[in-house]
Amino acid sequence: MKKLNINQLENLQKKAIRKFADAKKIKVRICITGCRANGALELLECFKRQIQNKNLNKEIQIIPTGCQKFCSGAPVVSIDLPSFSVMYQKIGINDVREIIEQTIKKEKLISRFLIPQTKFFDLQTIKVSKNCGLIDPLSLQQYLSQNGFSALRTVLAEFSPEDVIAEIKRSKLRGRGGAGFPTGLKWEFVRNAIGNPKYVICNGDEGDPGAFMDRALLEGCPFQVIEGIIICAYAVGASQGIVYVRAEYPIAVEHLKFAINECYRYGLLGNDILGTNFSFDLHIKEGAGAFVCGEETALIASIEGKRGMPRPRPPFPAQQGLWNKPTCINNVETFANIPIIILESGENFAQIGTSLSGGTKLFSLAGKIRNTGLVEVPLGISLGKLIFDIAGGALAGRTLKGVQIGGPSGGCLPVSKFNTPVDYEDITKLGAIMGSGGIIGVDDKVCMVEFARYFVDFVQKESCGKCVPCRIGTKRMLEILTRITQGCGEPQDISQLKELAETLKQASLCGLGQTACNPVLTTLLYFEREYREHIFMKYCRAGQCRELVYTPCENACPAGVRASDYVAAIRTGNFEEAFNIIAQDIPFPSVCGRICYHPCESRCRRAEIDQPVAICSLKRFVADYGRKKSLSIKKQVEFKPLREKKVAVVGGGPCGLTCAWVLSREGIEVSLFEKEYKPGGTLRYYVPEFRLPVKVLEREIRDILNPRIKVYFGKCLGKNLDLQILEKNFDAVFIAVGANHVQRLGIPGEDLTNVYQGLDFLRRIKSGDKINPGKRVGIIGGGNVAIDCARSVLRIGADDVSVYYRRTSELMPAHSWEIEQAEREGVRFRFLFAPLEIRNRGESLEILFQKYQLMDFFDDDGRRRISEVKGEIISSIVDTLIIAIGQRSMFPEIFKGCDVEQSNLMVSGRKIFLGGDFLRGPATVVEAIGDGKKAGFSILKHIYNILPEEKKRFQISENLKEQKPVKLSRQKPNLIPLKKRITGFAEVEKTFSTKKAIKEANRCLFCQFEK
Repeated sequence: MKKLNINQLENLQKKAIRKFADAKKIKVRICITGCRANGALELLECFKRQIQNKNLNKEIQIIPTGCQKFCSGAPVVSIDLPSFSVMYQKIGINDVREIIEQTIKKEKLISRFLIPQTKFFDLQTIKVSKNCGLIDPLSLQQYLSQNGFSALRTVLAEFSPEDVIAEIKRSKLRGRGGAGFPTGLKWEFVRNAIGNPKYVICNGDEGDPGAFMDRALLEGCPFQVIEGIIICAYAVGASQGIVYVRAEYPIAVEHLKFAINECYRYGLLGNDILGTNFSFDLHIKEGAGAFVCGEETALIASIEGKRGMPRPRPPFPAQQGLWNKPTCINNVETFANIPIIILESGENFAQIGTSLSGGTKLFSLAGKIRNTGLVEVPLGISLGKLIFDIAGGALAGRTLKGVQIGGPSGGCLPVSKFNTPVDYEDITKLGAIMGSGGIIGVDDKVCMVEFARYFVDFVQKESCGKCVPCRIGTKRMLEILTRITQGCGEPQDISQLKELAETLKQASLCGLGQTACNPVLTTLLYFEREYREHIFMKYCRAGQCRELVYTPCENACPAGVRASDYVAAIRTGNFEEAFNIIAQDIPFPSVCGRICYHPCESRCRRAEIDQPVAICSLKRFVADYGRKKSLSIKKQVEFKPLREKKVAVVGGGPCGLTCAWVLSREGIEVSLFEKEYKPGGTLRYYVPEFRLPVKVLEREIRDILNPRIKVYFGKCLGKNLDLQILEKNFDAVFIAVGANHVQRLGIPGEDLTNVYQGLDFLRRIKSGDKINPGKRVGIIGGGNVAIDCARSVLRIGADDVSVYYRRTSELMPAHSWEIEQAEREGVRFRFLFAPLEIRNRGESLEILFQKYQLMDFFDDDGRRRISEVKGEIISSIVDTLIIAIGQRSMFPEIFKGCDVEQSNLMVSGRKIFLGGDFLRGPATVVEAIGDGKKAGFSILKHIYNILPEEKKRFQISENLKEQKPVKLSRQKPNLIPLKKRITGFAEVEKTFSTKKAIKEANRCLFCQFEK
């Protein structure tokens, strides 16, 4: 091949542009890089074969491409038709015929292949990765058709080296490898450095777990990276260059080698490039995979054939780098930006980004998020917009805790920091670094202590060992973190970790050691609660630390119910033993089987196959079986001999009753003080009959109460019950009086006739009061009380029931199943409405609502903030309005300034214990029961230094352990017909049949047998 000069390259480019533009009308693009792991090469061949067989070669062009970015849909196929373009996801070879027949021939979309509605592409600003997924990475002609090598041609024809550097400086481009040093300034240093030859090194040693930006560029547009390297070499005066790329990137190495050879063939590399007097040679050096070689001085040592170890700086590589000669090192993405800057000018390039950092940034999104893949966004975009909008937020049924950004050298940032702009300065202020751009989503199934341990383990293994702080410090940190995750943590571990981390930060030789502490420091800063739970409570809330977790479902239960044990008992048909297991753990099996929000199911590993086991429904089955067989928790549990100490429990709801039950079993006499004249609290007075029949509750309360529990009714804390007297007369006091003080809207008209507070309304319904709500009813709120009110009001005669909520549906705090049932029963939901005023309109009420809209800012809990839509005031006419915006506890007023230790629920310096809604605010029944149980055992330890006995486990035969998971769909309980529901308060859900219960129990994976 005759080497090209500048004019010949321009002519070749014009031909390539015409050829690509005038090519076959239909283009089918198939990612053959990352998608290769999911069968993309076989898919490519299948398309080629079928198109050949159908004689469609003239109409259809197959283009193998690099990454098309939407990696969670791999393998992906993009199709450009005359009238529209479409991207299909998760395509297999069996789908090819249908795609050709329906989409390519008939231009019909196939809905099941479409990517779900997402902002993944809409919010990106694609510049540097434009050619990824668009062209064949091994076709120089296709790269030329996209203005490839136009920047090099322009530079060699019109720019001096100083002009190039000035343009790069104007662009505000900063190194994309992590440190963010101004690129133009670095080039200027190398240009002005004394010594020859000079070198250019492209750092493709991308070692961060979860990062694949550089790999995608090298695989998808190697010519673009090479063009940037050549321009850099021209600017700094270098004659030789090296691409240092990980050997673990075989596709990148293959594509680079091909592209470099093509460039030599056409005179784009070698002597007298494009007929000028500029010469430059480029070679590949395959790295052995040492993470430390991402550090530039260690990388240089590796190229020189030495062990990859960093050296002190100064001198910097710009002065003394490879072979002690001036060396310019930038990473892959930095070089890929260079042609763009030259073609559009540095000034235009700098229009995108921040005042200090120009352009876009590539990020690889991985981890526990909906949309994983490669994204390109302007620097300065908020972390929340990146994670919630582009990445789609948490996986279904999960909650995001935060993200790990910057790889092992980065840090873990919580959702409360998601308004932070993603740039070099702001991310660093939070204790992390932006790094090369790897972002890993972290949800509630990830233990932050184990997460930190994983990254410290990684950097400890990757430490070159040259300096003592890094070599020894990372080892000591790893030992402490490992001990904590194994349940052997000690109180001083937190302070020791902080001290070690700070020492590493200050004393390590290179960036690896200096930033190895970031995962530890950030998790301690933002997630210290999890460290404390591991150390003081021997509890891993994520259920990830093996030594602290028996099964994920049991670990997730606030009451610690042995779900896997009673499910195993059901599986073997031993229903009485299943009842006995539950009775040992909680005193409310029937209640929890009906209204628990079943956090156990959110951790069920069966969900990774299809759907979680219906643990809550199985609990109800066992409880109802026990009722039919006249089983009782009084008969199932052992009561220990009576002791001399006495305890006061204030509050007769589920929390207080559970605490009294635990203490009475352990031989302690309990005085239970209740302000009402019947025990049960929220369960009795506010939970509707269709969710929890009173007769079910009363039966369980009768089982709980025994001669050791003396109940005093009509006793209200702060009125006729004095806390100081209780503290004086009893050995311990537990307060669980709930959170039943309603919150008011604080708007005009709130006290008008036919305006009810949610709890008052439910109580009146439960007590049998006759209420005529009229036909049109409005409910303001989004929690369980609001949903209970909506479903109740339908049952007493309302026809048109609307729930108004100030946020969006996915942010409603009510349980999703309850919302779904309310919709089925006819309740309408109106979102982004907040009331301004309630007006009397004769026999009706007029409510004025302010319409709201979602903002690009987030609250500390990760919920998107809302703002008023100016001028949009909406009016609604109703006969009755129910306000259910939440309740509050009197805890802040009664115990102002007091500290409560979460590990034992004890008020510091006093013999008072707190729990349930009174302590944590409106929560759930199972959390209240869990607090009552914890408080009971904490009081025992406080008084007698007694710890709870280790739980006995249900034993099943060895052959059952070896059985493979059965292929069964989740069993669903029967529901009473819709028409029957709204005519009364009959219980909606029915108990499993014996056959269904055994079937469902057989779906359990029995994780405990893996230990």
